[in-house]
Amino acid sequence: MIITTTGHVPGHDVEILGIVFGNTVRAKHLGKDVMSGLKSIVGGELQEYTDMLSDSRDEAMNRMINQAKQQGADAILNVRFTTSQTMAGAAELLAYGTAVKLVPEK
Repeated sequence: MIITTTGHVPGHDVEILGIVFGNTVRAKHLGKDVMSGLKSIVGGELQEYTDMLSDSRDEAMNRMINQAKQQGADAILNVRFTTSQTMAGAAELLAYGTAVKLVPEK
């Protein structure tokens, strides 16, 4: 499956199937949160949060791809990510895009 942030795939026309989504909501681990709080005092990367966001992004992408596969898509175009706080200490990461069937240009 082709995943792209562009609105087209060179050499192909598209048949739009619809918008697809994948999301996950993650909460901070208290121990990691305390360590990150201490690290934020001295500066530098908060590796625990970087890892959590990377895992969240992968999970959201996989869920979006699975939804596109269920619709028979060949590609997902205009892929975007967004985050939002759902409650204190928890955040949602959402991946979304347009599922399409690729049609070779004539």
